Amino acid sequence: MTELSKIRNFSIVAHIDHGKSTLADRLIQQTGTVKERDMQEQLLDSMDIERERGITIKANTVRIEYPANDGDTYVLNLIDTPGHVDFAYEVSRSMQAVEGSLLVVDASQGVEAQTLANVYQAIDADHEIVPVLNKVDLPAADCDRVAEQIEDVIGIDATDALQISAKTGIGIPDVLEAIVERLPAPEGDRDAPLKAMLVDSYYDAYLGVVVIIRVIDGVIKKGDRIKMLGTGGKYPVDRLGVFRPKMEDIGELGPGEIGFLTASIKQVRDTRVGDTITHEKKGTEDALDGFKPAQPVVFCGLFPVDSAQFEDLRDSIEKLALNDASFSFEMETSAALGFGFRCGFLGLLHLEVIRDRIEREYDIDLITTAPSVIYHVFMKDGSMIELHNPADMPDPSTIDHMEEPRIKATILVPDEYLGDVLKLCQDRRGIQEDLTYAGTRAMAVYDLPLNEVVFDFYDRLKSVTKGYASFDYQMTGYREDNLVKMSVLVNDEPVDALSTMVHRDRAEMRGRAMCEKLKDLIPRHMFKIPIQAAIGGKVIARETLSALRKDVTAKCYGGDATRKKKLLEKQKAGKKKMRQFGKVEIPQQAFINALKMDD
Repeated sequence: MTELSKIRNFSIVAHIDHGKSTLADRLIQQTGTVKERDMQEQLLDSMDIERERGITIKANTVRIEYPANDGDTYVLNLIDTPGHVDFAYEVSRSMQAVEGSLLVVDASQGVEAQTLANVYQAIDADHEIVPVLNKVDLPAADCDRVAEQIEDVIGIDATDALQISAKTGIGIPDVLEAIVERLPAPEGDRDAPLKAMLVDSYYDAYLGVVVIIRVIDGVIKKGDRIKMLGTGGKYPVDRLGVFRPKMEDIGELGPGEIGFLTASIKQVRDTRVGDTITHEKKGTEDALDGFKPAQPVVFCGLFPVDSAQFEDLRDSIEKLALNDASFSFEMETSAALGFGFRCGFLGLLHLEVIRDRIEREYDIDLITTAPSVIYHVFMKDGSMIELHNPADMPDPSTIDHMEEPRIKATILVPDEYLGDVLKLCQDRRGIQEDLTYAGTRAMAVYDLPLNEVVFDFYDRLKSVTKGYASFDYQMTGYREDNLVKMSVLVNDEPVDALSTMVHRDRAEMRGRAMCEKLKDLIPRHMFKIPIQAAIGGKVIARETLSALRKDVTAKCYGGDATRKKKLLEKQKAGKKKMRQFGKVEIPQQAFINALKMDD
C-alpha cells in the first residue's frame, strides 16, 4: 500500500511526433521497470499498426517505481496519450485520471496546433504542467525561441523548462526529479466508501474485459463485489493488478492509484468509460462527472469485396467496437455493393486505422465508400431528419432546406506559406475568423464546413506548406447552405457508393473531376461506357470510355471492300447488344482512388 504523498499520476501531452512515446520508453528504461533485454522502441504501443505508422492510438498506462534523490521511493503512474486530432477523445479521458502533465515540445519545430489543443485539455482538467523541450541534440534546436513561444502562445511560464533528448537519454533524470518535485500528489480518503473512475477498458480473449481504473477514495481488494453506478452492473473482482507494462497482480488498490481489474465481464459495452465503480454494499451514491461521450463526425460504408465474407465482417466489426468506444456502426445494403455496415468515426485517420485493422487482423478485403458527414434535412412538413448516407436522400421536392456541420479550424503555419493556406481555406468555403502571429508563425482560425475537410483537406494542407503546417479542429454546430446530391452513373446505372453531397456552386467542377478520374480508373471493356455526373435528372458532366476492339478485318487481304464492311457492321451490332447486357466491373482500387479528390 503506497502513501498518498509518494504517488504521482501524470500524462505526457504533445503534438504528433514530438517524442511522447520515446520519452515514456526512456522513463521506463531509466527506472529499470523493464529489463534491458525486453526493451524495444515504442514499448507502450502494443498494436502492430501503432508501431508501423509510428503513432499512438490508444492511451496506455504504466506504473514506474522511482527512488528519488531525497531517499524515498515514489510510485509514478504514467499515461502515454495519442497526439493526433482524431484521438483527442483518448486524451481527454486520460486527463481526468491524473493530476499533472509533461508538456513535450520539439525544440526544433516549436509549438504546433495539436500541442495547443492537448495542453488546453490539460488546463481544463486543472493540471500542473511541466514544460519539456525535447530533441535538444538536433542541430536545428533553438530552446530559447521555443520557450518564448510556449510563453507567448500557451501562456505557461517556461523559464525553467527541462531540456532533454528522449532519444539519446540526455536530461531524463531531471525529468524524473521534476515529476516528484513539481507535480502534486493525489488526494483521497482511504476510509471513505470506494469510489473509482473507469478510465478505459478493452477485451482480452483469455481474461474477458480488462477494466483500467483510477481509485479516488476507499480501497478495492481482490474478491470484493463491485457495482457500476452508470450501468447498474454487479460483478465479483477476480483479479487486481498494475501495468509494469506487463500485467502484475496486486492485493489491493488504494486512493490515488491506477491499475486494472477483471471481473468476468463479458462485453466491453457493459463498461462505460467514465463510469463510477463502488462496492455493492456500503458503496458511494454520488457518481463522478464522467466524460462526455465521443461524437462520430465522419461516416462511411464498409462492404466486403466478397459478399460471402459478410458474417466475418460483422464479427470483426463487433470485436473492434468492443475495444473502441468511439466507433459506431449499423447495417446497410447497397445495390452495387450488397450487404455491409455504415460506420461512424472521429476522423479520417480513425477510419483508416479501423479499416487497416479489419483487413489485417481479420483478413477481409474491404470496399470503403465515400466518407460523408451528418446533414440535417428539414422537410416542408416541419420535421427534421439526419442524413448519414447521401444515397438515402429524400425527394428534393419535399425538402425545405438543409444544414451542414461546421468546424472551427486552427492552423499554425510559417508565414511564407500563409498565402497558400488562406487560398486553400477560401477554396473550401471557409470564413476567416482570426489571424495572429507568434514569432515567425501565423495562426489562422477559420470557420469551415466539415464536408470540405473530411476528404483530403489535411493532405492538401501538408502539400501546400511542405509539411510545416499543423491543424486542429473542433465542431461548432450546423448552418444552412445550398447543398445538392450529386450521383455518378456508369453505363446509365447509378453507383450509389460514389454519390456525394456537394455545394451547388461547386457541383459542376466536382462532377467533371470525378468523371475524368473514373475514366482513367475503370478498365476498358468490349463496349463503350458513358460516365456521367448528375444532379437529380440533369447531367452536369460526362466522359466516354472507348471500347476495346478486336481487329475483325485482319483475315481479309485484298478483295472487295464490302467484306470488311460486313464484318465491321456485325461487330458493331455485337457491341450494341453487349452494352445493353454488359456489366461494368469497377475495381476496388478505382473506388478508393476516385474518392481521393484532388483539386
